[in-house]
Amino acid sequence: MPLSAPAPVPPPRTSPMTTAYARLTEVLPVMSVTELSLADPLPEGEGWVGAAGLAAGGAELDAFLAWDEDQILRDHGRKGRPDVAATFGLHRYSWYACLLFTVPWFLERRVPRFPAEHVAFQRERSRLAVRGETFSCLPSDPAATTPGARVVPDEEALRAEVRAAFAEHIEPVLGGFGPRMRRRGRALWGMATDEIVEGIWYVAELLGPDERERCRRELELLLPGATRPYVGAAGFRELTGPGGEPLSTRDRASCCMYYTLDPEDTCATCPRTCEAERIAKLTTPAAA
Repeated sequence: MPLSAPAPVPPPRTSPMTTAYARLTEVLPVMSVTELSLADPLPEGEGWVGAAGLAAGGAELDAFLAWDEDQILRDHGRKGRPDVAATFGLHRYSWYACLLFTVPWFLERRVPRFPAEHVAFQRERSRLAVRGETFSCLPSDPAATTPGARVVPDEEALRAEVRAAFAEHIEPVLGGFGPRMRRRGRALWGMATDEIVEGIWYVAELLGPDERERCRRELELLLPGATRPYVGAAGFRELTGPGGEPLSTRDRASCCMYYTLDPEDTCATCPRTCEAERIAKLTTPAAA
């Protein structure tokens, strides 16, 4: 019996988030977001996986993590621990998924709602397809009168919507990955916290130095600490370089586990990296 053809991606639609997603693709061309109506099916086949399938923790997650297992073997010449491959896999999904929420918030002051069952991901092309109909915005937003708009009173209420919207999406996904990663509650939410911060901080750097500084201030307000289920604050701080120069860094809430493959190559924000090593990493030509 011949295999059925993969379901095509339905034509995209526009929404109050479209401009923000277009700007994201402009500065990060490897990534794209296709917006669908609730009546449209999510794409399947050709490498697409539903977030709900990852959350289920079964065959779709097995296939998704096989990519990470193969990549580790190819790049390092040996197999990685299953929990390390699962940690890599979660990062490679959630880093992109968090931008669905943080980019329109940062650029347009709009926060969509995308439950896991309304999102699909094509990892090899960094593509996301989403189905949504509701979003939060401020009273002054021109989109406040459009269908699906939920008006909140002020910036703090909108920040609460960012935290709630991403938590709603990622919580079941963490539940699917957690047993594979041998992590629970706080450790999993530490990873989610890091993805929120580092995803939009990276995009802000592409948008320009002024936006990067604004992003840092915004993230410190978004994650001041004690905002459960997230772990800790945004974690930004300053170090002093060899010449007295200020060096910006942050303290990650979690470890990506890369040290298990290459103990000498840890990132500058890793909890395992001491202050002297951080400074050395931040002042090398590669870091610059």
